[in-house]
Amino acid sequence: MSTEDRPPAPRSLAEALRGRDDVSLGALLRSRPDLITPVPTDLTQLATRAGTRASVVRALERLDRFTLQTAQALAVAADPATYDELLGLMAGDDADPAVAQALPHAVGVLREQALVWGGDDRLRLVRTARELLAPSPQHPSPTGLGPTVQEATAGMSPGRIQEIVTAAGLPSTHDSVSAVTSLTELFSDRRRMAALLAGAPADSLDVLERLVWGPPYGQVTADPAPRLRWLLDRGLLLPTAPGTVVLPREVALHLRRGLAHRTPEPVPPPVETAAVHRPQVVDSTAAGQAYTALATVEELLKDWDEGGPAVLRAGGLSVRDLKRTAVALDASEPAAAFWVELAYAAGLIAPDGEADERYAATPAYDEWRELPAAERWSRLVTAWLPATRTAGLVGGRDAKDRTLSALGPGLDRSAAPEVRHRVLALLAGLPEGTAPAAESVPARLRWERPLRGARPEDDLRGRLAEWVLSEAELLGVTGRGALSAHGRALLGAPAAPARGPEAEPSGPGDKLPVHHRPAHLTALSPAEQAVASAAAARLLTPLLPEPLDHVLLQADLTAVAPGPLRRPLADMLGVLADVESKGGATVYRFTPGSVRRALDAGRSASDLHAFLAEHSRTPVPQPLTYLIDDVARRHGQLRVGAASAYVRCDDDAVLGEILADKRAAALGLRRLAPTVLAAQSDPAGLLEGLRAMGFAPAAESAEGDVLITRAHAHRTPPRTAPEPVPDGPPVPDDTLLAAALRAIRAGDLASTTPRKPGTAPAVNGELPRTGSAETLATMQAAVLTGQTLWIGYVNAEGAASQRVIAPIRVEGGFVTAYDHTADEVRTYPLHRITGVAELADDAG
Repeated sequence: MSTEDRPPAPRSLAEALRGRDDVSLGALLRSRPDLITPVPTDLTQLATRAGTRASVVRALERLDRFTLQTAQALAVAADPATYDELLGLMAGDDADPAVAQALPHAVGVLREQALVWGGDDRLRLVRTARELLAPSPQHPSPTGLGPTVQEATAGMSPGRIQEIVTAAGLPSTHDSVSAVTSLTELFSDRRRMAALLAGAPADSLDVLERLVWGPPYGQVTADPAPRLRWLLDRGLLLPTAPGTVVLPREVALHLRRGLAHRTPEPVPPPVETAAVHRPQVVDSTAAGQAYTALATVEELLKDWDEGGPAVLRAGGLSVRDLKRTAVALDASEPAAAFWVELAYAAGLIAPDGEADERYAATPAYDEWRELPAAERWSRLVTAWLPATRTAGLVGGRDAKDRTLSALGPGLDRSAAPEVRHRVLALLAGLPEGTAPAAESVPARLRWERPLRGARPEDDLRGRLAEWVLSEAELLGVTGRGALSAHGRALLGAPAAPARGPEAEPSGPGDKLPVHHRPAHLTALSPAEQAVASAAAARLLTPLLPEPLDHVLLQADLTAVAPGPLRRPLADMLGVLADVESKGGATVYRFTPGSVRRALDAGRSASDLHAFLAEHSRTPVPQPLTYLIDDVARRHGQLRVGAASAYVRCDDDAVLGEILADKRAAALGLRRLAPTVLAAQSDPAGLLEGLRAMGFAPAAESAEGDVLITRAHAHRTPPRTAPEPVPDGPPVPDDTLLAAALRAIRAGDLASTTPRKPGTAPAVNGELPRTGSAETLATMQAAVLTGQTLWIGYVNAEGAASQRVIAPIRVEGGFVTAYDHTADEVRTYPLHRITGVAELADDAG
């Protein structure tokens, strides 16, 4: 294309956006959804919004390390810079081929994000991004470069500048501007700079070496040493403040052989392999972990079935309650916090809302318990994937130095879902059975989003990655560190790759870094996630153990469950016996207290004998039969009722035994009749006191019937699971995007259409202003002449816009017109039109 045929270079970001097609603009709005919240009136307003500090910071935070390095290099280059100048800053004098190959894509990303505009001969970084990334004493650049010679000499006296020029071997000039230009040209000329530094003392060169990669600032005394004096005389170090000197940018770039960064990183670090296992081993291990996860959540909810811990006044669990929960689950406190948060995210627990507020199971828990095991697991992991609440933060401190508690406020981190999906996507990119090196995954994430981890203590993404790997193992999404088949299905991932550490090579031969290519793994929509979860459940089902309908009774008053039990058997056995140990096989122990608990629940001795005989694969041991009969014989012999409380017994000798026992003194007993004792304590306290003395009393009603006591399952009212906290505005869907593009194009057409001479052009979306009489007259004239008009319009919601219309009819306070911006006929109330202007005759 000849120079005459080439379209003129854009003079602003708005003009550059105006030259884009809808596909390119749509890509911008998808990558920066904050730009259409609300929808801009035209492309000028879109460009203005794209240059605001908050929007630019958000866009920079989402750049990978190499693209960010490219933006940082542009911030220290001339404005505008050519592509060749940028390539020199990124690849250096040695022209690193990997950098040269990756740079076009990085520049393309910056252009797509509207952080850079202009052709390759005039690349411009948006002003706000330059201000954020350019070096300054208050905010040093990550490049380690200092100010240019022109910036460093801005406050220097003309005489001092002439002295530096002369000492550097340059001819003196008649003014400071030409002197600074001459010095800049010297420092930018590699051959002349090499000759200048060849005569430098060795210790002076040592000073430059210490400053060359930054920070570029140093301290000097009022009487500098000779090695510093040599550098100061020639402008190789320039004073910036009393006692402070700086290495000029041009000098540093010469010493660096043109590199803006010490180590450009055009290729993401690979996810290294820690171990390789057989896929069958990974899947079976993950299935075992998945079953343990279900058992742990059930144990947690069983522990809180009658009402869990109290809710702190500020919200959340107390440290003591978390410790108690960890002991009950036989887990560490961080793991207990994770299980509690997982149950909360799945909507299985919530505050009950009572005056003395406590945590309790929700009605959804009862529905969840009835599902098949694989479906229960998929419900948990489907709640885990998009959750923004981060259990790993529990025990840390918030911005106000308050302790972060489980189930409390302050645990939401909007980056968590993205990191969770990205970590699992990296695992899905490994061959089957491959476990990654733990540190390589956070390192990869730090490359992909470096700004959020600028300091080690700020590296939230790295810590989130470590927590994701740990939580995925606890949940059974991974087994032995490798992604399982059902975990892969949960993500909607295809079959695992058969080669390499990643699905696609990430070496210098690649045109694009892996994560910039069309990803095979992105966050799924709710409908897609439901399909993927169902597929994962189908894969997991055959790997889970089948529930058993029997136990093995032993002579030492224990029962061994060699695997998971069916729910009715497990529930009854949980009442009749106490769990002694867990593991591959659960051991239950029968005690007088546990047998009495079953009798209190309304079971008779014959019921218990029949239950054990039906569900035991071994004969019922005689000691267990004796235990049940002995407890049943004494159960209910004493009857406790409300007087305030009384005890009655047909055997007055038993009552005499109670009165003679010193432990009964606290109960305040006295004999009312040979078979009745009255007590000062309430019935519940009397029952506990007598049981502590070794008796087996039973409570009775006012009619004298034995009261059957069952555990009271406390439930909250229906609750919804907590909503994830979004990371900024949501990405627009196709419908919203198409509507936004149409509105922006329409507004831009209205604002850029030529006006008749004497009509002021639109400035920054400013609406035309005319009186109501002039507006009406112009509209009526346009109906007769078929003229097209430019109007300002404010809708019922107060949103202002510009429109180009061709009036068809004016009557009853309304104008009906063909709206060129909307490409349809519309009717507008005249009182909502702010003004009208005629368009030029040659307006398109």
